[in-house]
Order: sequence, then structure tokens, then C-alpha cells
Amino acid sequence: MTFLIAALGVLGVASSGPLIAGTLGATSVTALAIAFWRNAIGAVVMAAPVAIREPRAFGRITRREFGWSTVAAVALAFHFACFITALELTSVAAATALVCLQSAWIAVFQLFRGTRHRWPVLVGLGIAFGGVVAITGFDMGSSPEALLGDLLAIAGGALAGLYTLAGGKARQSMGTGTYTTLCYGMCAAIVAVLALFSSQPLTGFDAGGWLGIIAITVCAQLVGHTAFNHLLATMSPLLVSMIILLEIPGAAILAAVFLSETLPAGTYAGLALILVGLAVVVAGQRRGRTAGDRREAELGTD
Repeated sequence: MTFLIAALGVLGVASSGPLIAGTLGATSVTALAIAFWRNAIGAVVMAAPVAIREPRAFGRITRREFGWSTVAAVALAFHFACFITALELTSVAAATALVCLQSAWIAVFQLFRGTRHRWPVLVGLGIAFGGVVAITGFDMGSSPEALLGDLLAIAGGALAGLYTLAGGKARQSMGTGTYTTLCYGMCAAIVAVLALFSSQPLTGFDAGGWLGIIAITVCAQLVGHTAFNHLLATMSPLLVSMIILLEIPGAAILAAVFLSETLPAGTYAGLALILVGLAVVVAGQRRGRTAGDRREAELGTD
């Protein structure tokens, strides 16, 4: 049963990039519309069980919890704006690998906060960012659009790291359902404002567009992330983090099969370096994990 849940989780998050790219390419759906609806629907779905089982939970949110949830929501909103836009400009495989650098960014942020990492973490960071240089170098030679997409995906990964760290602070005293409802709801509101100022419509799409939005929300948001949050209660955060790394080759395979995406050999080498580097980073952080670290490992981004 655990293997089945893990497989569903990997398939769910790996399908995010190809589904988003396919929806953007084949319909009139905008990048911010995808970000808005997946968060708005996710907030409603997560709110329902909390409202039924513990209706007073939302009234007990403290100022500190609200503050960290707001930071997480802002970071998540701009993460989605960067990542989904990147999928319009660069390859699914490159965008997914670069945005998955969030684990590396968390380690970097912790360095600035005074955390002293073990040497394997630093080695892993070096390997992963070597992969970034390889991917962006090849895309620099192919087109300015692809390079811009790479940079947006890198920014999206950094924002995902900030979202995870802020969420970890909020969830020290908040239930997952309460936190995700508040965070996803505020994220949807922020994205709606961004859409207003950028003149990106949130409605008025054809049936194919709405089907794509629903597929992205169900597969990536509800199935993928819910599966990994469930696994965190039954296995170590280290093992879950390692399983999540399968999103990188999974997205590349799905994009190749369903979107006929082909990449230069050097880009595949960059993907491999990022995958290996992140694995070393995650393994290097296996010591000293606490209950707070477990909460920081829960994902809810791509």
C-alpha cells in the first residue's frame, strides 16, 4: 500500500509540468489562471474536513501563525507565477529540474541563518548548481526565451524554498488542514491581484482549458502532494525527500512521451547533475532532523 501511495505521489507531481505546458500550449488558459484555480480549489477542498471536524480552528489562529502563513502565501504565489510562466519559455524537463532546487535553496538560506552544514551537503550543493550552469549554458545558446525561462524556474525554486521554510514556522503550532486552507486561500487572492494588474483573465476559457485546470489541480495539487504528506506520517522525511526527487526524471519522461520534447545531450547531463546533487544534499541533512524539520519537508508547490 505504501509503495502504491508513493507511486501515485511521484506520478502526480511529475505530471504537473507536462500538464501545465500542454494546457498553456493547447488552450487559451493563462499562467496565472492555472495558479489561481489550483490554489482556490485546493483551499476549498482542504477547508471542508477542518470545518466539519474542528469548526473553531480558524478562529484560534494567532498573529504569529497568520504572519508566517502570509509570508508563505506570498512566496507561493510568486513561485507559481515564475514556474508556470517558465514552462511557456523553456522545456518542461529543464523547468522542473530547476524549480526542484528548492531543497538546495533551503540549505543555502540556512547557511545565511548561521546553520553549519555537514560537508556532504556543501558538495551536493556544488554538484546541483553545476547542473544549473550546464542547463542554462545550453539554453543560452539556443534562445533568449529559453534562458529567461530557466532564470524564472530558478527564481521559482528559491521562492518554493522560502515558502517551505515559512510554512514550517507556521505549522509548528497549526494543523496541516488549517494551514493549507489559509495559505492556499491567501495565495489565490494574491494571484488574482497579479492577474488583474497583468490583464490575464481568470475565466472565459473553453471546455479543454477547464479540463486542463481540473487535471492539474487533481493530479498535482490533491493527489501528488496529499500522497507525500501522508507518507511523512509513515516513513522518514529523508526517504520521502529522496522519492520526491523522482519528479525530475518523471517529468522529463512524460514530456518526451506526451509532448514529444527532445533536449540536447548536455541538458540531460545537467538534469542528471541536479538529481545527483539534490540526492547528496538530502542525504547529508539526515542527521539532526527534528519534528520541525519534518514539517518543513511537507510539500505543496508545483
